[in-house]
Amino acid sequence: MSVIAAPANRSNTSIWVAFTLLIVGTLGAYYVVGLTQALLFLIGGALGMTLYHASFGFTSSWRVFITERRGRGLRAQMIMLALAVLLFFPALGAGELFGNPVKGNVSPVSMSVMIGAFIFGIGMQLGGGCASGTLYTVGSGSMRMIVTLVFFCTGSLIATTHLDWWFNLPHLAPISVVQSLGVAPALVINFILFALIAFATIYFEKKRHGSLEVEPKSQHQGWKRFIRGPWPLVWAGILLTLLNFATLSLAGRPWGVTSALAVWAAKTASFAGIDVASWSYWQQPANAKALSESLWFDITSMMNFGIMLGALLAASLAGKFAPNFNIPKRSLIAAILGGLLLGYGARLAYGCNIGAYFSGIASGSVHGWLWLVSAFIGNSIGVKFRSVFFPDERPAPEKLTGC
Repeated sequence: MSVIAAPANRSNTSIWVAFTLLIVGTLGAYYVVGLTQALLFLIGGALGMTLYHASFGFTSSWRVFITERRGRGLRAQMIMLALAVLLFFPALGAGELFGNPVKGNVSPVSMSVMIGAFIFGIGMQLGGGCASGTLYTVGSGSMRMIVTLVFFCTGSLIATTHLDWWFNLPHLAPISVVQSLGVAPALVINFILFALIAFATIYFEKKRHGSLEVEPKSQHQGWKRFIRGPWPLVWAGILLTLLNFATLSLAGRPWGVTSALAVWAAKTASFAGIDVASWSYWQQPANAKALSESLWFDITSMMNFGIMLGALLAASLAGKFAPNFNIPKRSLIAAILGGLLLGYGARLAYGCNIGAYFSGIASGSVHGWLWLVSAFIGNSIGVKFRSVFFPDERPAPEKLTGC
């Protein structure tokens, strides 16, 4: 019996479409840019498969904890982060990895981070996903999340029109605990913080429910489970960390998502006749280069494309690729508003749940912790707004959905 679930010809077709596009993208990246870019594109594909098969969504993990005090998703994130700092801190402390120079995502500790992450947190709950969640749910066939993605890009572009104003608000210079304290003390402090958060989720979950939630059993085992999913959350967290570490090794910096979305929107606006290149944000050397060059050369864009195609392949192999064009009006409005908030907030906060939270904390940046606290508060507010846009959403116990 085939391990590929194919309840409809649509799934079989989408499998071959995903395979073909992944091959074309890999070969294109290799011939246009080089081997490193091709490998980063494939890493994006692996990230997409991992995110989809484990339903590893930051948005639902936080929502489930806020509403139901179930912390399985948050604990998986703490394990992911603990492994990440264990791998990243020594490399960043040395300034090189396998002979190649590396640099972490270390950004200012600022009002813009606090406000941007708070806005992003609200957007997560209205839009139905974070940055990585939006990409992989788009790839897996969610028509609603395409709307979120379009307005995610739009919000990112809007923020670049006046980003200097936000960055000039009260702020501290970038703080790296690796550089300030040394590798060993930085590791100890981070491990303590991760443990405190994990134990807090255990305390609140047992207080509410009496016991911890058990990972649902899969009907598939062995290779069938690898192909069809679902994958355990902890396994996914470990894989995401290893793939982020591979990104650090190849790209010289950690995984990021949202800078590419601003580039996509800016290129679209330029094509429509808007003089985006004259804006101060797009005159900065790195941003000007990204705007003028082909997307083949933009690492973040290529990895984002890989994520969407990897998720498409995973959903197709699982027999769950089934686009639904029936989007309720209120849900559509929430997708638009959520997308705008996600894009706008990410630019203010120097990144999203990946670039600022995951990669920021993995880099030893204090701004990553500020992002976590501010975004969690934003999610708490966003959860309350969901009843306005999702009236059919029951107050019954929620489950991790990956978005």
